[in-house]
Amino acid sequence: MEKNRHFLVGIFNDEDILIDAVKKIRAKGITIHEVYTPYPVHHLEDHLGYKRSWMPKAAFMFGLTGTICAIVMQTYMLGIDWPMIIGGKSYIAIPDFVPVSFEMTVLFASFGMAFTFFFVRNLLPHRVPIIFDRRASDDKHVMAIDLAANSFSESEIRKVLQEVQAEEIYRKDLTEEELKGNFITYLVDLFTNGVTSSSRKLN
Repeated sequence: MEKNRHFLVGIFNDEDILIDAVKKIRAKGITIHEVYTPYPVHHLEDHLGYKRSWMPKAAFMFGLTGTICAIVMQTYMLGIDWPMIIGGKSYIAIPDFVPVSFEMTVLFASFGMAFTFFFVRNLLPHRVPIIFDRRASDDKHVMAIDLAANSFSESEIRKVLQEVQAEEIYRKDLTEEELKGNFITYLVDLFTNGVTSSSRKLN
């Protein structure tokens, strides 16, 4: 069975039941592909076993780059390229560099983190996201389990999902169109159907 293609999807209505389900499922040795929620669920990433993000380090490096660029830019502009005496101040007045340096630090850090996140998570403009269930952006918590990534059979995983009170369980086999979808078609479908559950397609 090919990975990232055949999934068992469990729908949960309550975040407390979801957290309890994640704990029990992982305790049984079942690997959870991903959990999609309509709003942030506190400590869900910890229960899923996610490691601490390295994004703060990336933010620091981008911010430091912004600070250095700002200082070098202002020093060159005001001290070398076009030196001007303003109010009796020296050409290179470090205290006056603080506002611009601060703004460029924030600019580089924010844009750097955003583009790094998009690139690492493969959220590029042409990339069509895989939507397991549109209700995940409405009022339901959606758990996707990759059948190929687990040694358990589909019936065993389904039984475990029933035990942890999943209110709905179904199998979703991703088609070639969903895996390599057309971005324009995706946008048209998104604006046409929105996030209504009626637009959800089951296999």
